[in-house]
Amino acid sequence: MAANEDQEMELEALRSIYEGDVCFRELSPVSFQYRIGENGDPKAFLVEVSWPATYPQTAPVISMDAFFNNTISSAIKQSILDKLMVEVEANLGTAMTYTLFEYAKDNKELFMENQPVNTVTSVSNSIAIGTPDMPASKKKDKKEQLSKTQKRKLADKTDNKGELPRGWNWVDVIKLSKTGSKDDE
Repeated sequence: MAANEDQEMELEALRSIYEGDVCFRELSPVSFQYRIGENGDPKAFLVEVSWPATYPQTAPVISMDAFFNNTISSAIKQSILDKLMVEVEANLGTAMTYTLFEYAKDNKELFMENQPVNTVTSVSNSIAIGTPDMPASKKKDKKEQLSKTQKRKLADKTDNKGELPRGWNWVDVIKLSKTGSKDDE
């Protein structure tokens, strides 16, 4: 079978397997992204696989340069890429994109065990900023400031305990019966 036919078959398989999966994204017919981990998970990362013209006889191009991965240290990214390349060597000559994504999902914790959770790095991966376990700020939450008229209207609506009177949100049955459907006429 020609490489192009293998690619078409794998593309069709990937589309059917990952249909409706929000983690999978097809960038082009030969380039795919898969998010490993949930959105908001500090240990989540994005793997991008691109097929060269002679794939699957040659290795796919695996990248972790997506903006989503900017919080991951370069050493961790390289470690993940090295482990994925070992998997590529083992599967060379066969369709392996699904295998790579599943391997990354299964080994996410192992890949990210040395990734610090509490630092945020800049685009150049050189500046560490803040830690989440420090107190956020010493400012107290501001209460909403009401104008005099707003306070007066609020006081008029409520009783002396600050509660709304019984039935304040009831529907007027007489009004409702007058506005019945056009079929009643």
